[in-house]
Amino acid sequence: MKRVLGIILGGGAGTRLYPLTKLRAKPAVPLAGKYRLIDIPVSNCINSEIYQIYVLTQFNSASLNRHITRAYNFAGFTDGFVEVLAAQQTAENPSWFQGTADAVRQYLWLLEECDVDEYIILSGDHLYRMDYRHFVEHHRETKADITLSVVPIGEKLATSFGLMKIDHTGRVIDFSEKPKGDALKQMQVDTTVLGLKPDEAKEKPYIASMGIYVFSKEALIKLLQANPEQTDFGKEIIPGASGDHNVQAYLFNDYWEDIGTIEAFYEANLALTRQPQPPFSFYDKEAPIYTRARYLPPTKLLDSHVTQSIIGEGCILKDCRIHHSVLGVRSRIEADCVIEDTLIMGCDFYEPFAERQSNVETGRVPLGIGAGTTVRRAIIDKNARIGHDVQIVNKDHVEEAEREKQGFLIRNGIVVVLKNAVIPDGTVI
Repeated sequence: MKRVLGIILGGGAGTRLYPLTKLRAKPAVPLAGKYRLIDIPVSNCINSEIYQIYVLTQFNSASLNRHITRAYNFAGFTDGFVEVLAAQQTAENPSWFQGTADAVRQYLWLLEECDVDEYIILSGDHLYRMDYRHFVEHHRETKADITLSVVPIGEKLATSFGLMKIDHTGRVIDFSEKPKGDALKQMQVDTTVLGLKPDEAKEKPYIASMGIYVFSKEALIKLLQANPEQTDFGKEIIPGASGDHNVQAYLFNDYWEDIGTIEAFYEANLALTRQPQPPFSFYDKEAPIYTRARYLPPTKLLDSHVTQSIIGEGCILKDCRIHHSVLGVRSRIEADCVIEDTLIMGCDFYEPFAERQSNVETGRVPLGIGAGTTVRRAIIDKNARIGHDVQIVNKDHVEEAEREKQGFLIRNGIVVVLKNAVIPDGTVI
């Protein structure tokens, strides 16, 4: 794996995850109480012995840069690094990144210098655990120019994905973007070719791209230089290359979630609380998920009732009830609160006792969730100040609402309180 370079695409503006991406890049969005989305592909690389990793970013990258700098210091590896390559304007290329392929093309001068045989190109906003060594080995064994990791899916989900068709050797021979009707039927494949069991292959006769690829060095450089007008890997570069390049499919038949929307992000986080077996586990000692070490104190629970929830480090919970929720680091929940079906991202800092007392006395809202507050089916972004006796319950069952000036939005019926927002005492949402 020393001959493989990891390239993680930081994503675009992240409009589908807004307002969580208002002040941060998509890969920097907090996950599971203590991690960030970028920790998933970086950890998969490290666990797969890929220690040379570039992260390509363009939007709101300050917090992502800070996290990577603090979390990934490869002092034990002489040639290991995780570095951010931000979009930049040059005399030769005055444009920002125009797409996934264009982002890689603009840094091709740097990537060419790396003494590697393959590039593994990854997305920064997926939740999955994968050993890339098997992925790369499959690429080498089939003598492929490009290998795509694919997931098997059934007919119900197939119309929402870009599908591929393969021949009996696993070579990709056709692509179709979200087909329907007869066009969908024509994209059925025998997934036993990729290693699926016959009964499962019958249930899932379609394959969809995960948006992660292995390119041979020579193939990537040639394709990007020969097609300067093509800006996207999945829609242009790879379909265009399938005719005269060996493009192979590699089956990944495990949990994989694209968490690019508010609803998908919310559901993926709360699914982590499931018992006895969540769809994705952070408890795998063989392949841990790494993140920044914060050295926080243990969480303190004072006469609180917590069920089916995840509580991050350094939290203070007072005489409250928490059910089916995820609480991030440094969360503070005051007395008589009810938190249900909610993701609270926590805080970046502690508010000193004297400052909290001063805020209460002067009528300002302290950091955290105030006494007597009820929160249901919501996402509370970092450093939010929720007053006492607040009701965040979407009482009118609104599906979509724009209330940014009031500190929140509603997406798919989920109330999203903005980062640093202040929700005054007694507010009802």
